[in-house]
Parts: sequence; structure tokens; C-alpha cells
Amino acid sequence: MSLITFTEEEKGVLTEKIKHYFENELSQEIGQFDAEFLLAFFADEIGGYFYNKGLWDAQDIFKERVESITDAIYELEVLTAFSGK
Repeated sequence: MSLITFTEEEKGVLTEKIKHYFENELSQEIGQFDAEFLLAFFADEIGGYFYNKGLWDAQDIFKERVESITDAIYELEVLTAFSGK
């Protein structure tokens, strides 16, 4: 897995969400630097878990779609002496 990185715009949005959470849920103010530091910690230490979960979910969807296509192909099969049906 490559490092989880964000654009400056994404970092800005995410750090504002962190600051908002601290203020509204914990009644604590957190500065920009601390919010960016916390974001980096989450990305480095916890991000991989979310990343992998996303990959597993995508893989499950892909498998379902492939099975659906495979079933559709079998439905198109014409019975012959060699088709085994």
C-alpha cells in the first residue's frame, strides 16, 4: 500500500472537520497544527484499516458482478451434444 496522502484542499476540509469535532463533541479548541498532526496520525496509523476495508468491499462487489455476468453467459449457451447438459 502506498502512503495515504491528501491534496491541500482535502487537508483543509479534513482538519476543519477535526477542529469542529473537538469543539462540538469534546468542548476543546484545537489549533490548525494540532488538527493536521492528528490527521497525519490517523492517515499513517489507522488509514490502512479503512483503505483495506474499502478494497475488500470493492472486491466483493467485483466478484458479485463477475458471477452475474458468468450466469448471464451460461443462460445464452445453446444446448449441443458437447455442452454437457
